[in-house]
Amino acid sequence: MKSLISLLLALVATSALAAGNEPPATPYDPAQPLDIAKVVSVSDTAGGCGVVPASMVYVDHQGQTHRVSYQVMGDCSGS
Repeated sequence: MKSLISLLLALVATSALAAGNEPPATPYDPAQPLDIAKVVSVSDTAGGCGVVPASMVYVDHQGQTHRVSYQVMGDCSGS
């Protein structure tokens, strides 16, 4: 039981550290193509209705991590 709790705490701590290491968001510019090699995460907008802010964290082909912010239509499924 102790090792299970330790594992859970380690996972929570790792997640918190990873979230703290995200780069600041840059507003999406359609005139500037994105070099996306791997998508790391996309914000959940399921609960939003109308136009809501969203962000995506991705890694480019040089291995650099980026975060871009943009607006999307929420689907109101969380309401």
